[in-house]
Amino acid sequence: MSLFKARDWWSTILGEKEEFDQGCLCVADVDNSGSGQDKVIVGSYKGYLRIFNPHPVKPGDEVQPEDLLLEVQLREPILQVEVGKFVSGTEGLHLAVLHCRKLCVYAVSGTQGNVEHGNQYQIKLMYEHNLQRTACNMTYGPFGGVKGRDLICIQSMDGMLMLFEQESYAFGRFLPGFLLPGPLAYSSRTDSFITVSSCQQVESYKYQVLAFATDADERQDTEQRKLSSGKRLVVDWVLNIGEQALDICIVSFNPGASSVFVLGERNFFCLKDNGQIRFMKKLDYSPSCFIPYCSVQEGTTNTLIANHSKMLNVYQDVTLKWATQLPCIPVSVKVANFQDLKGVIVTLSDDGHLQCSYLGTDPSLFQAPKVDSREINYEEMNAEMKELQKIIREATKPQDILPESEKQRDVTVTAEVSPDLDEESQAIDSEVKAGAVPSVTVKITIQSRVTAQKPSLAVCVQAPLAVTCDQFVFGDLEPDSSETVVLSVFLKQNCSPPELEGTCIVSYSIPTELNPEGIPRVSHCNFSLPLKLVCCPAQPSKAANHKLTIDTNKPPISFVTIFPDFVDPSEGDQANALGFQFLTGSKTTLLASKTSQRYRIQSDQLEDLWLVTKELVRRLEGHFKKQNCKDFACTFSGSIPLQEYFELIDQHFELRLNAEKYQELLSERAVQFRAIERRLLTRFKDKTPAPLQHLDTLLEGTFREV
Repeated sequence: MSLFKARDWWSTILGEKEEFDQGCLCVADVDNSGSGQDKVIVGSYKGYLRIFNPHPVKPGDEVQPEDLLLEVQLREPILQVEVGKFVSGTEGLHLAVLHCRKLCVYAVSGTQGNVEHGNQYQIKLMYEHNLQRTACNMTYGPFGGVKGRDLICIQSMDGMLMLFEQESYAFGRFLPGFLLPGPLAYSSRTDSFITVSSCQQVESYKYQVLAFATDADERQDTEQRKLSSGKRLVVDWVLNIGEQALDICIVSFNPGASSVFVLGERNFFCLKDNGQIRFMKKLDYSPSCFIPYCSVQEGTTNTLIANHSKMLNVYQDVTLKWATQLPCIPVSVKVANFQDLKGVIVTLSDDGHLQCSYLGTDPSLFQAPKVDSREINYEEMNAEMKELQKIIREATKPQDILPESEKQRDVTVTAEVSPDLDEESQAIDSEVKAGAVPSVTVKITIQSRVTAQKPSLAVCVQAPLAVTCDQFVFGDLEPDSSETVVLSVFLKQNCSPPELEGTCIVSYSIPTELNPEGIPRVSHCNFSLPLKLVCCPAQPSKAANHKLTIDTNKPPISFVTIFPDFVDPSEGDQANALGFQFLTGSKTTLLASKTSQRYRIQSDQLEDLWLVTKELVRRLEGHFKKQNCKDFACTFSGSIPLQEYFELIDQHFELRLNAEKYQELLSERAVQFRAIERRLLTRFKDKTPAPLQHLDTLLEGTFREV
């Protein structure tokens, strides 16, 4: 391995198709263990909260089950996670989780386990605040110089700073001249909030000025602001940096001074706490995230800066000290201390690649043993061999606990989807305006090899799909027994679903002699639903407003072969056009070129292209897989329909929001559009033609927005 590659100490992939951003990573002793060992806390936009305690046996080992202390789904996207003294009456650390419209503070605790699976961790909600405005980010600290506790400040998408004194809401203030939210940090030495405005200026606001300024709830119009008893919000100092900022960090390694570090799009700034530039560094790359940390040399600061070229650079002030290669592009980077290693670099990518790494190389400590020339004592060797054999026999005795690994799971769940639609539809209370709403039967079987206590089954499909029954509770399962349930899936709401997939989850407990109540376990499986559940064959349309062309590297396949459920077999190989009539009333047409290796999907509505495109690619890949063809590929070389995508989102929100909230919508949409545009430009840079999964991501995002 090269000297300039980050050494993988511990890594894992989080979830499936989850997204993460800058505020989704935090490291701290969140369970107050007192050992000084950090835990890794990660939140995702799908609402999953995970806490890890990495401790590999040797660097690069696979993740062990006990490394994951806790995994819960909070049902709302997680924007940011922080750890601090957020609960009154105690100086213990608690976990703050920021959602779009809610702030929750949890206590994380562990219970010592009495089986090999180790300790059991859980979270307890201490308090929560429902937010009146959509949140963007947050910061915390001892605002106003309070001792032994931390207060929280949340910045909304429309420029309001909402301050919370732990369980109570304190006040809210609007930032002057606000357009778009930027990074936010708190300096305890100057008791100030520091942000970067849309004018590309670093701005500092004193907490005392915020506290005595006009209350945001009282701000109505110009005349009322003049008559208000509060003072006007005035900035403490301003510095124009000439570019947008990605992040802000406040560093104070000695009580006499602190530094404000600002990571821009092309420059890296270090400011004094009065706004004067201490130094700056021009970067010859596009940075993605950074974190300053202490230096071994007095008067200097080390900084880690990651970029979009998968490099991590180490700077001492403005001097580059080390550069190392990462396996992915991180959106957040932290420095943590673990039991076996101090100063571990923790990185998180936007698709969930979590890695703990270190720099340098592993030295070779091998030394040739000295030759022992003494004579062999066979009696001592035989005695030692018998003692070792006795130890091995004791260690391999069967125990009344679960084995460490199982070739076959104790409880398995399988789902079988009927190939045909139900003769008599089982749809209940469907809002679809079509005459007949079809349904399809799903048969779910649970098989148990051991005694399983309190088994329960949950069946999940994504709206607007629904099931006739989604919860089942069974009696205890005996060894080598099974349970079978039958249910039906149908389209309930009058819109097309973003995907035709479902999940079955079985939760149960397995008792042991040491734990008669049972050890909780979970098994799950996925199933796919037929396309005919939401559409039926129809006559193809020649004209359409939206069109996509998919290129392949193989000759076109007859629709009779890949879409036998939508084509009349009597048409033979002559069918090169296929129509799909959705139950919601819209129509999509699929065309196969006779002279080239292309397929075209067209429809009058952009969102209707997704399901047919996904189904086409899935069936093509399945067909060529059966032919043992390993080099089949689908690509998309057209222009990305960004304008149509944005117009679709605008139309959706204009129908739902009134004029009073339109200004708030504009600010929120502007930030989202900038993020979408930056992500798309990053993904499609230097990629021609674009891989098809990039187009799938765009279309699926359109569907989920609408």
